[in-house]
Amino acid sequence: MAAATAALSAAVLTACGPTGNAADGKPSAPATATGTPSTSAPAAPSGDPTAAATTTPAATPATTKPAAPPTTRPPAEPVVMASGTTSAQVRELQARLGQLHLFSRTPTGYYGTVTVHAVTDFQERHGLRESGTVTSTTWTRLRSLTRPPTHREMYPPVAPKPVAKLDPRCMTGHAMCISKTTRTLSWVVDGKVQATMDVRFGSQYTPTREGLFHVTFKSRDHVSTLYHTAMPYAMFFSGGEAVHYSADFAARGYAGASHGCVNVRDRAAIARLFDEVKVGDKVVVYW
Repeated sequence: MAAATAALSAAVLTACGPTGNAADGKPSAPATATGTPSTSAPAAPSGDPTAAATTTPAATPATTKPAAPPTTRPPAEPVVMASGTTSAQVRELQARLGQLHLFSRTPTGYYGTVTVHAVTDFQERHGLRESGTVTSTTWTRLRSLTRPPTHREMYPPVAPKPVAKLDPRCMTGHAMCISKTTRTLSWVVDGKVQATMDVRFGSQYTPTREGLFHVTFKSRDHVSTLYHTAMPYAMFFSGGEAVHYSADFAARGYAGASHGCVNVRDRAAIARLFDEVKVGDKVVVYW
């Protein structure tokens, strides 16, 4: 029994790994025991021409290739303005692009997708790297081709929005009265309109709910946990729907839509509204 077990163990160990030459899979010759002379083939007769020793030519030394010189990248250009920036300088950029008929909208001071496309068009026209980002070279070239914009060009007057016909539910207390017909939000206190601003709603796939609601909570610097986008001055009124500032609305206008929220594009106006609205105030969304 012991002999059979030993034989099985030897077989298992052998099966664990190849015992042949790893290069071709052929079995190796058995090892010669230490101290046992190896058997050599008999020497060929002296007259046999195959007995002559063969001279092995010396190996040719490897040729050393010279090392390639290190590649040096040119230094990156300083960035003056880029997507996501909000500043007076961006407003100047938009006004200057407007002089060249590359930016047809009202300057907003927000560097969004419309501005990126306008900058890219300018760079393409003038043989610059088409990055959509304003580098020092792009800014210098744009300024050389345009004049300093006037205050009116940078801050054109906005025509007042018509006041929507107020829903009867807005006539008492404090209410954000939101009309889908005129796309306006009116802040109404005891039946009197205190302020009116443009708003944008959800698309047909994510419509903004209609009805009477109340502000449930406020978040000044809110970021959407679902879409990971900024929702400054958010005032929630129905689940995840809120009235809030939208930089995209400020840049693109009604070319876009929200995911159900009520977007406001006037940051200063909604900042003032945020300070006045209290949790529990009415929100009326209607046609």
